[in-house]
Amino acid sequence: MESLKHRFRQIKKLPDWIYWLPARFLQFVFHVFYRFERIDPKNYCGGDPRFYICVTWHNRLMFYPAVFPKRLRVRAKAVVSSSRDGQYVADFIKQFGIESLRGSSSKRGAIAQLAAVEKLRKERSIIVFTPDGPRGPRYKMKAGPIHLASVTGAEVAPVTINYSSCWSMRSWDGFQIPKPFAKITLVIGDPIPIPPRLDAAGIEKYRQLLETELMKITVDPPSVRR
Repeated sequence: MESLKHRFRQIKKLPDWIYWLPARFLQFVFHVFYRFERIDPKNYCGGDPRFYICVTWHNRLMFYPAVFPKRLRVRAKAVVSSSRDGQYVADFIKQFGIESLRGSSSKRGAIAQLAAVEKLRKERSIIVFTPDGPRGPRYKMKAGPIHLASVTGAEVAPVTINYSSCWSMRSWDGFQIPKPFAKITLVIGDPIPIPPRLDAAGIEKYRQLLETELMKITVDPPSVRR
């Protein structure tokens, strides 16, 4: 068993077709076993043509690809860790039409940032960050989205997915899995404009502001609060 586990961990990329069934199963489960509500005052999901950056916490990702309409998913470019696990994530969300930009704060981050600048300026894409990933601390914003917004002029929209009840895994982020028949609520907060050419103090100011705004719309059920 240990040998098989070790051999699996050596595989850096699985064939794309392997992810087709899990992706379809996720969509089926989402539509059949959960109630869904969208809170979107600015009507981003209605086809807002602006390009922007959105940030969401790492532990809210389970149904993230399924809660957005296809017209937004095909514009989305997700910043995903360059690790082996990140490759699995990138290949999975590809099944939903979401392209990945590989890199993180700890590895190849500059490459991902340059690719994101290109996508924002030339393709008017939506760039998606999990700003407390890939290793945490949980609910602590990193500065990458602020840097990118200051360079490109894109606004940053805080986005979260809240569950009425869920299980919380014993991982650094307390990854959340909604219980059957729970209510899943997608909340898209007001976009935050970021001034151009920010210095270090300005980056930190807006990093804290964005973290605060994202936490305002983030709700943990009583069973997972710490």
